[in-house]
Amino acid sequence: MRQPSVNRARVATVSLALVVAAGAAACGPEDNDAKGAGGDSELRKGGTLTVLNANAQEDFDPARLYTSGGGNVPSLVFRTLTTRNRENGAAGAKVVPDLATDTGRPNKDATVWTYTLKKGLTYEDGTPITSADIKYGIERSFAAELSGGAPYLRDWLIGGAAYQGPYKDKKGLDSIETPDDLTIVFHLNKPEGEFPYLATQTQFTPVPQAKDTGTKYEEHPVSSGPYKVVKNENDGERLILERNPHWSASTDAERKAYPDRIDVRSGLDSSVINQRLSSSQGADAAAVTTDTNLGPAELAKVTGDKELAARVGTGHFGYTNYIAFNPKVKPFDDPKVRQAISYAIDRTSVINAAGGSSLAEAATTYLPNQKSFGYTPYDHFPAGASGDPAKARELLKKAGHGNGLTITLTHSNDKDFETSPEIATAVQDALKKAGITVKLQGLESNDYKDKIHGAKTEPGFFLAHWGADWPSGGPFLAPIFDGRQIVEDGANFNTGFLDDKAVNAEIDAINKLTDLDEAARRWGALDKKIGEQALTVPLFHPVYKRLYGNDVKNIVISDWTGVLDISQVAVK
Repeated sequence: MRQPSVNRARVATVSLALVVAAGAAACGPEDNDAKGAGGDSELRKGGTLTVLNANAQEDFDPARLYTSGGGNVPSLVFRTLTTRNRENGAAGAKVVPDLATDTGRPNKDATVWTYTLKKGLTYEDGTPITSADIKYGIERSFAAELSGGAPYLRDWLIGGAAYQGPYKDKKGLDSIETPDDLTIVFHLNKPEGEFPYLATQTQFTPVPQAKDTGTKYEEHPVSSGPYKVVKNENDGERLILERNPHWSASTDAERKAYPDRIDVRSGLDSSVINQRLSSSQGADAAAVTTDTNLGPAELAKVTGDKELAARVGTGHFGYTNYIAFNPKVKPFDDPKVRQAISYAIDRTSVINAAGGSSLAEAATTYLPNQKSFGYTPYDHFPAGASGDPAKARELLKKAGHGNGLTITLTHSNDKDFETSPEIATAVQDALKKAGITVKLQGLESNDYKDKIHGAKTEPGFFLAHWGADWPSGGPFLAPIFDGRQIVEDGANFNTGFLDDKAVNAEIDAINKLTDLDEAARRWGALDKKIGEQALTVPLFHPVYKRLYGNDVKNIVISDWTGVLDISQVAVK
């Protein structure tokens, strides 16, 4: 359910936004002769990597982080049962083992999942990691004072909805069993074939109970990954990581951990970040960003400079920007009106408002255009790149609005282009050609979020966006279109208030599947079916363009996060 701002990546988030220890012998990656995608130098361990970010790495506690939080930084310290495959593009959208020996073993109906830990896993102090530590790490994420992480465990685990965490309930969750130090078993209240994806989230990080300091744990969380925290200033504004001497590459197939030190500096203006990366002077030559995109003007400058253009990483993250309708509000209760607006949209002008085709790709499907989501091409209201105002007028006439229509579009005044005044104005201009007068209602960011996520306050017509917690159609379609997830009092994301028994049943059927390729196919078919109801108008999928320093090597950008993976980076 992550909705990162445009200069962020997720997962968690990311999400979007997850490493290993073994034996007593401390070491990083071996020197090798591999070549990096970011240059011709050999990839060797050593040096300092600087991360320049706009958003501080707040709440550096695995219980409080969302998958996408802080880009890749948490995954350098926190290991989980499973993780994302650290490869470029589509290959990086796969889930792979991390602390566990495999991605999980389900029972027949996917309501029980069993994991076995690898042997020899240790923390930064050399003590062993056990299954009880993972159980405790999950349980503490239920504590009210450590809230902020993804909500799935509360919904999926038997007894999770009522559990208040180990500080109040010493008994713990009976739905998590640890029959021995290497085995952990999860009992779910419904089939969940995508549990291996969930097990990538930071709540699955092992936490030794004896070292738990509650809300102060973020100041020095105990590392299970290749780096440990040596400094955390101003709640993540400055974060310094150094090698965990008890991490061994032999137990971690995913993280390369080439640099000796990671220096994360946050709270910077985006223009300053891009200027420093562009100049690439001093320590900035070995710097990257995980949350700051190039803007249109900056991209134009970079494109004209061959040296700078060679230092731009391009990424795609599962994310869709769209128009949402509330069918409870007239005239949007009439499908013909929603269809008319779908035909009238000029996606070319919208994409130009979003920064141009280098930063946004036209969307006619709700699911992102990536295989892992089950992307199935469709365009139920084909209007070409510039819209079809004549078809829109025809439908409006059939709906009883032959003399035109006046409606209000709600958007955020925030500078993020996803819901910005520029996007709203592009929609306004396109609909005017179809005889629809659009009044713009711009709200400050918090007021906008409160209004569109309140079942009683949701407007009839507004700009929205959605990003996946993991690369699958499930966390994309279920929160938005499952009728059982309509929240009358609280944050509601089913903006169309769709409660279709057939849709709900298909979501349940797909959730039972442990064959993720088959599940993806079914998610794509469901997306196409729901799209016929015109409850949303997909506009575009963002493209991330991010600079990196001249001394940064081995650029890996997966479709899971869409950003440069700092666990793979080497510096000259």
